[in-house]
Parts: sequence; C-alpha cells; structure tokens
Amino acid sequence: MIPVPHVSLEQWRALIAVVEAGGYAQAAEALHKSQSAVTYAVQKIESQLGIQAFELQGRKAVLTPTGRMLYRRALALVDEAGDLERVARKLSAGWEAEIGVAVEILFPPALLLDCLARFAQEAAGTRVEVIESVMGGSGEALLTGKADLAVTPHVPPGFLGRPLMRMRLVAAAHPGHPLHQLGRPVAERDLRAHRHLMVRETGSTRNSRSQTIEVDQRWTFSSMAMSIAAAAAGHGFAWYPEALIAGELTAGRLKVLPMGGAEVRFVDMYTVLADPEMCGPGVTRLAEIVGAVVAESGLGEAPADAGQQDTA
Repeated sequence: MIPVPHVSLEQWRALIAVVEAGGYAQAAEALHKSQSAVTYAVQKIESQLGIQAFELQGRKAVLTPTGRMLYRRALALVDEAGDLERVARKLSAGWEAEIGVAVEILFPPALLLDCLARFAQEAAGTRVEVIESVMGGSGEALLTGKADLAVTPHVPPGFLGRPLMRMRLVAAAHPGHPLHQLGRPVAERDLRAHRHLMVRETGSTRNSRSQTIEVDQRWTFSSMAMSIAAAAAGHGFAWYPEALIAGELTAGRLKVLPMGGAEVRFVDMYTVLADPEMCGPGVTRLAEIVGAVVAESGLGEAPADAGQQDTA
C-alpha cells in the first residue's frame, strides 16, 4: 500500500515561510494567517516526525541540521505539487491557455510565422507569446519559466535538445564597403580595421568573449533587423543567416565578403522543451509543427562541412 503522509502541504508551506521570511510573525504575514496557526503547523511537523526543526538562538528561531534537510526537501515537494496542479489544470481545459516560446533571432521569421499559423488552425484559443532571444536568452527563458518551448543554438545544462536544423551564416557588407575594394581575399586582420555590427545578447549574463572577432569599432543593436539595415547602409560588416539577407543580396544592398571559405559559418539549432514529462498538449504539438515546417523547407538537412559554430 502507498503510505499516507502525516504532514500536509500546508504545514510544509508554513515551515518554508518561516525560513524564508525570517521568523514566525513575518511568515504569518506572508501567508495571511495568524502567528499561532503558523507556529502550530511547524510544531505539528516536529511532533508527527519526532524531530526538532528549529532551535532558539537568542530571540531568533534557527534551523537545526535536520531542519535544513527538511527545508530543502519541502521546497522540492511543494514545487512538485505546484507543477502537478498546473499540468492538471492545463489538461482539464484541453489545450493550454498560453504558451511561451523563446526563439533565437537567427531562426527565419517566415518559418516561425508559418509554424504559428499552422498551430493557430488547431488551437485558435491558445495565446502564444514569442520571446525573441539572442544567445543566452533562450536558456534563461527556459530556466525562469517564461518559455515552455525554445528554438535555440544553446541547450542549457539539465535540458535535452532535439536537433532541428543547421543555419548557414555568411559574412556580408555593402558592395561599396572598403573590404570589398581590397582586390584579394579578406583576412581577419582586415576585419579588425572595420566596424563589426553586433546584436546584443538577451540573457542577463552576457559573455562578450563568445564573439570571435576582435575589432576596434563595434556597433551593438537590440535587433537583427537594425544590424542588417546598418550593413546595407554601408556602416560595417557581420555574419548573417543567409536566409535572412536573401533579399538584400539579390537587390545588391549586401554582398558576401570574399574570405577564401571563412566567410561561411554554420550554427546548429535545437528545439528544447522546458519540461518534456509535464508539458501540455499544445506545447508538444507546437514543437512537432516546428520540426515539420523546417523539414518541409529543406533547411533541416545538415551540410557535409559543419564548419564553425558562431552567432557573430
């Protein structure tokens, strides 16, 4: 038989509140309960389990070693119960009311809109919030619970990524840019003398060292569109997803830099579920649609030469 717990979730919540609020009075205020009710709940845990969770040091209640262990386990228990209730509410209502999707800005907008349009045909009542991210932003959105699904080149630790596609990036600048006037292949030393047009990382922890080109001049934008516009206006160079600048290349506003093959880079993209075991049907279906749309586009096949991974 499954053992019946002697301690309720409400009692564990009281213990957690006392620890995090710093005392019984503060915990009672946070829980909107009387101080006597909070004190009784904690004492009930101690009597039921035959342990001492707190000890008095002066006027302050401090966790005992046993109390610290119980606090850690209680946090996990309450979080798990909350997750279970959220999933149950989603399932009882059918499709989720809202889904958060973190999408790396390298992912072609036309493909994203196709994915959303197909999803809307099946789940018109589900709101979708798209979080455009750069580099570490997708992983942070997953970790903070803002995203249920991510399309990202960076699978954060503790998550599993399903291979989606390999993006081809090319170094490009305006045809009139000095780098195109050298009359020879462009070397890395040539790039250092010109402006690199960057897109700012969206994660709270930014790692500028992730960029491989050290230059004296740099403009950093918050959107890929502004970076492309700056390059098309002749203000600098950058590596861009070839699919995103196809129009500029065709119109002659941008031209691929001749770098002897180094102008091409590849970035692997993945779909990542925040919680594969407990996600709702809408998140699962949207992930399936993303995979299907990419496969149909022909962009899902990896080239023979994997090249260099970067998002510069």
